[in-house]
Amino acid sequence: MNRTLRAIVGAALVLVIAFSGISICQNLGRRWKVDVTDQELYTLSDGTKAILGRLNQPIKIKFFYAKTAAMKGPDQIRYFNNYSEFVRALLDEYVAASNGMVELQVIDPRPFSDDEEQALRLGLRRFSITEEESFFFGLAVQTQFGVEKTIPFFSPDRQNFVEYDISYLIDTAITRQKTRVGIMSSLPVMGDDVTGYMAQMMRMQGQQPKPAWTIVEHLRQKYDVTEVATDVNDINDVDILIVVHPKDLPEQTQFAIDQFILKGGRAILCVDPHCIVDRPQQNPMQMTAQKQSSDLDRLMRMWGLSMPANTFAGDRSLLLEAPLTANQRPQPIMGFLGLKPPCFNSEKAITADLNEVRVLFAGVLREVSPAGRAADPNQVDHGNDGIVRTPLIMTTEKGNSWSVSSSFELMFPDPDKLMALFIDGTQPVSMGYLVTGRFQSAFPEGIEVEVEAEDGEDEEAEDDPNEPRMVTRQITGLKEAAADCAVAVFSDVDFLSDQMAYANSLFGKMVVGDNSALLMNTIEDLSGSGDLISIRSRGNYKRPFAVVDEIEQQAERETAQEVALINAQIDGFNQQLQNLVESGQAAEQEEVIGSSIIEQKRLLELKIREAQRQLREVNARRRERIEHLGAVLRRFNMGLVPGVVMLIALVLGLWRSFRRRHYISHASDA
Repeated sequence: MNRTLRAIVGAALVLVIAFSGISICQNLGRRWKVDVTDQELYTLSDGTKAILGRLNQPIKIKFFYAKTAAMKGPDQIRYFNNYSEFVRALLDEYVAASNGMVELQVIDPRPFSDDEEQALRLGLRRFSITEEESFFFGLAVQTQFGVEKTIPFFSPDRQNFVEYDISYLIDTAITRQKTRVGIMSSLPVMGDDVTGYMAQMMRMQGQQPKPAWTIVEHLRQKYDVTEVATDVNDINDVDILIVVHPKDLPEQTQFAIDQFILKGGRAILCVDPHCIVDRPQQNPMQMTAQKQSSDLDRLMRMWGLSMPANTFAGDRSLLLEAPLTANQRPQPIMGFLGLKPPCFNSEKAITADLNEVRVLFAGVLREVSPAGRAADPNQVDHGNDGIVRTPLIMTTEKGNSWSVSSSFELMFPDPDKLMALFIDGTQPVSMGYLVTGRFQSAFPEGIEVEVEAEDGEDEEAEDDPNEPRMVTRQITGLKEAAADCAVAVFSDVDFLSDQMAYANSLFGKMVVGDNSALLMNTIEDLSGSGDLISIRSRGNYKRPFAVVDEIEQQAERETAQEVALINAQIDGFNQQLQNLVESGQAAEQEEVIGSSIIEQKRLLELKIREAQRQLREVNARRRERIEHLGAVLRRFNMGLVPGVVMLIALVLGLWRSFRRRHYISHASDA
């Protein structure tokens, strides 16, 4: 065999070996995978594996993504390409962990095709890109018994919960019963339940039916949600009761809540010392501020908790900025907190995987004994009453409570004055609790209610025989629960509102932080679904730039004192001007006074310009530090791989050189 033929055969064998090696590595790679992402984005949680392990029938997952159409769409559509790859990789993990019980089909629906018709039949959302091209990004789960569950669209507001949504779809496809959730609130969280003629009449009168809160719409996707009136005598046909802003609930309703919990019902209570979304009606004739607080103090004290009035949680390290008016710059507001780890209880599934929860003027929850004696804040399980109180969300160790004399001070808050009310503390302040144990009734003697008299009862004559005769009766119930109860208490209502938990986007409402996840986690935990709760808040794409944030915060601290001094000078000047106008100086002094005011104003404007110049210099230095950090990171990333290759080459070169010298040495000895 000549040299040319040997070279051709050798090259062919190398190609065969290379392709065989690639094929073997691909097959082995499906089994031998390593998830090196920071939050293990591509690793299925134990809850998902447990759900897949319970599958007793094969299921088919149809993943619809219009990749061809997305390449022709605008940047807002092409953004989903990477997101779809993540979902596809996650679905491959479902197939690998299902022991052959899950079949995956990836479909790119083209215009006028059977795939597009199938996507529409399943209820997937379609977004028109061109006259022919349509964008689909959804999923359907089908069982052999004809059950179909769909995710109409993988919207950005659910990207943190994509694994949960897929697992929930599989779980509900094989188990058909939904958790029944009842919502009781003094706020219109359920929206206006009007349709047809009534809705048309409201529009004709220039009124629009109020939509339900977005959190309620999300709950309806997962649970059987019903509204519970605030004047009920009994609560039935509900697994979990959510009480939002219980303002001035009648005694009979409080008794109904008490008995619902003692009978084994689970409850989530959201109270608030000052609820911003509970906006009072504008009434120019009313001089006093309307009440914006809520509580269930009688029930909470039986659970060993209390929430002082006009007292709020604060923490300088957690402050968020917001503008008080439309044309005002954002500034930090005491009471507007962005909770981050370690503000969440890492030992409870409800809060273990949370990343950020925003609260607004949240109250302070304190532990007390049912008799009113203060409990030890360093203990969780209080043996004196057999009730376990577990903090869920809290401030950092530097947090503390702060108070106002009246809620009217928060109607038009002054950030500087609120900041002056706060003093750093030495231990966390709690804003959420999970309370479990065998509760006692807050109404051990029952309650008195007025009911319509029956025949032969209350025979006294009535002034109006047409009016129903009312009598007072004593209604009693359980004095103690027969089994352990569970209730979650949060001292804020605003964290569930659209303003705090969501933001507007191209595809509707987008989740902001983990406010909605906190509520859904609590529902899952109280409903006893441990598999699903372990999945919540996984697949989070957020990566906090801690170093950059520290640089920006340091720059802001450097300018804070100077900005405060300028604001104080402006306030003093305005006060001086007001005093001069009210004093009504003599006409011959107006010119002199006016000149003085103009001179003072000119000097103050010069100081403001100087301060602004200094602020620009500080901001420029901050930007230089951030850009320097980015340049260092870019150089590190660009030089990492070549550096590793050069290091390997250097090591191999030294090793070969050593082997060559060793071989020559042995050859010379021989």
